[in-house]
Amino acid sequence: MTVVELPHTGVVLPIHSLQLVQFHIRQMPRTIDSKLHISTLVDNFGTELDADMVKAYCNSANVSYQTMTKYLNQYKVRRGNWNVSDDNTPIVDQSPVPVERVLPTTEVETLVPTKDDTFVAFGGFKDLKKVIQSHQFYPVFITGMSGNGKTFGVEQACAQLGRELIRVNITVETDEDDLIGGFRLLNGETVWHNGPVIDAMSRGAVLLLDEIDLASNKILCLQSILEGSGVFLKKIGVHVTPSNGFNVIATANTKGKGSEDGRFMGTNVLNEAFLERFPITFEQSYPTPAIESKILQNVAERLNIPAIGEHTDFYKHLVDWADIVRKTFNDGGIDEIISTRRLVHIVRAYSIFGDKMKAIELCMNRFDDDTKLSFMQLYTKLDANIVLEGD
Repeated sequence: MTVVELPHTGVVLPIHSLQLVQFHIRQMPRTIDSKLHISTLVDNFGTELDADMVKAYCNSANVSYQTMTKYLNQYKVRRGNWNVSDDNTPIVDQSPVPVERVLPTTEVETLVPTKDDTFVAFGGFKDLKKVIQSHQFYPVFITGMSGNGKTFGVEQACAQLGRELIRVNITVETDEDDLIGGFRLLNGETVWHNGPVIDAMSRGAVLLLDEIDLASNKILCLQSILEGSGVFLKKIGVHVTPSNGFNVIATANTKGKGSEDGRFMGTNVLNEAFLERFPITFEQSYPTPAIESKILQNVAERLNIPAIGEHTDFYKHLVDWADIVRKTFNDGGIDEIISTRRLVHIVRAYSIFGDKMKAIELCMNRFDDDTKLSFMQLYTKLDANIVLEGD
């Protein structure tokens, strides 16, 4: 049983719960000096702490449990236990900041993505997985057409390796406040809130910057971070050094040079010095027909579509259809393309409506009328069991 001696009284009480512990701890100043909080906590309880001790301290020192556990994060042994010994060096230098208080990120047990049984590895997946597995800081840029599994591949690599992943969807409006953090108003008080980049650095997680070619020059706030040297939070005077395992992976439809053909409206030309901070670039193409067939079969299996002739033939026709469209696109014959993601949409629609042509038509409605008609006519030439109305 854990016990605590009330300071200056000689009285020893068992700690059963926060409600049973009401002891006096010297008054803490209104500051975010984490070192002072930790020092006082150690003075009262010692270096080996558990959740009851921390809650008891928080109750008497008028500080939230979430804030205190954020301060103690670098000393964490396991959930609800910390060892604040002299040989444990904090990852983040929490210098005193007057007036403002820090709003900690909500404590999450794990940010490891869930394994998806529909995933099929292809392209540069094995190499990407090796980079993540190395725990080295080695930024990676992944470029490729829309809907070919760039983001999904990163998520599944982290899932298979048990690595935490923090994903940030980039837009032209994304700025330093969104990425690094900034001040927020909470209960009438100004507090600092860490952004996803700082969270990833502190946790030693993989940071995924999705659709990075949509960014403006505001993304240059990440320059020092992409060098692996950490970042100085000038607004609160704190330097954050990345934990072991932290890495940055960016995905884009272009190579950061903009989109000349207008296919990817909104993409921008990224700063050359920024792009140079990514040592390697993976060029991801669409999967081969064999891989794509396996993907569709996995999706169908999850949707409980029987693996019998008429259904498996449907997936084969879809894959052959998409392959012909992509080859024609690459030869400059058409301006549109059918992505792997679009084929998955069709299989899902088929599982709902039970009608092949209806599933295809509904998923082709995103294209202009002429493109839609030509795509559907092409499909009927591959699948003899499908007849297009009006033919």
